Amino acid sequence: MKRTATSSKQATHDRIVDAAARAIRRSGYNGTGVADIMKEAGLTHGGFYAHFASRDAMLAEAADRAAGESVAMMERIAASLPPDQALPAMLEAYLSKPHLQQVETGCATAALASEMPRQTAEVRRAHTRRIKEMIDLVSRQLPDWGQPGAHERAMVTIATMVGTLALARAVDDDALSDALRHAALKQLTPTHS
Repeated sequence: MKRTATSSKQATHDRIVDAAARAIRRSGYNGTGVADIMKEAGLTHGGFYAHFASRDAMLAEAADRAAGESVAMMERIAASLPPDQALPAMLEAYLSKPHLQQVETGCATAALASEMPRQTAEVRRAHTRRIKEMIDLVSRQLPDWGQPGAHERAMVTIATMVGTLALARAVDDDALSDALRHAALKQLTPTHS
């Protein structure tokens, strides 16, 4: 019986973190309230403290979950293709129109980067760890992985990807949004047309 209660509590906890991960990407950290997240998770506000010590603790888990989903998506792409095709496919997926439009489930770093400096150390640490994972993942896809300069190229690639997605989402001009994404793809994957 205790095991079922523990797994049920974990499932509820995960449901709250999932709702919070969507909410922070949709509304930002300051626009994400405990009551709204609990409601979205189908729970009452009163049950929150059975799962988290504080709102910041929940936001840190949500940040980790949201950013981890981006890393996992990129890892799945990398694992499914030969090394020479993995990075272009990762870039295409990240800078795709569907990813652009999926703010709630898309890259948390692109959605929240401008808010990061004002977040708690716990929230920033979660994002930093995931950003490092993305850099390492991209670095491993480069033909000169392990050589001087590969890590730096991976950092520039991630910065370009995230910045491009953030700008493409920020503008209210669909043609400019598409042009930003296509220009980045062209620069990052010279064979892209």
